[in-house]
Amino acid sequence: MSQRSEEIAARLAAVGERIATACADAGREADSVRLVVVTKFFPSSDVRILADLGVTDVGENRHQEAEAKAAECADLDLCWHFIGGLQSNKAAAVAGYADVVESVDRVKLLSGLQRGAAARGRGPLDVLIQVSLDPPGAGGRSGVDPAELAPLAERVEEAEGLRLRGLMAVAPLGEDPGAAFERLAQIRRPFLAAHPDAGVLSAGMSGDLEAAIAHGATHVRVGSAVLGSRPAVK
Repeated sequence: MSQRSEEIAARLAAVGERIATACADAGREADSVRLVVVTKFFPSSDVRILADLGVTDVGENRHQEAEAKAAECADLDLCWHFIGGLQSNKAAAVAGYADVVESVDRVKLLSGLQRGAAARGRGPLDVLIQVSLDPPGAGGRSGVDPAELAPLAERVEEAEGLRLRGLMAVAPLGEDPGAAFERLAQIRRPFLAAHPDAGVLSAGMSGDLEAAIAHGATHVRVGSAVLGSRPAVK
């Protein structure tokens, strides 16, 4: 095993322990939470190491990098999650390689995602709706306003070629993540009642995965805790 492989293996094990502990604290089974390793800015060689170590889900934020990496790793049996802000003119291209698009936050994205899903011919594209946890009027994070979640969810459900799987959210910067994810859990209750098959909740990152798991996250998106500090952007 190479030095890099050993480093990633040790970090992966440590994150696995954190997830298991958080699940135990929340009275949940450890396998009720799935790890998505965010490989933004890291090379395809790291993706291959992750696959060798048993990782099945990888996340990417930027279309151009994600598209190239997915092509380079097409021989691996991986589930690719697109988790970055999505431009409507890139939606069809993202749907060409992503297995899950986690950042759907407006109706305008749906037609492009449908075109891309139809062109790839691999069955429905899994979609998560990104919900904003920011206070009204705050700039920065993407996501649909919770008040607009229900109509957007209905449009996704009606969209041929797309499959509504659940919600995604990011805790606002500078706020206690526990409070933010408690709000998310409250937002999720009526959503789940209306869409019982959309039980995925993607929330929590390297610094706040415990709080997310405590409030029902089924997927956590972890980059630096597994792969180390991100390399400088070239």
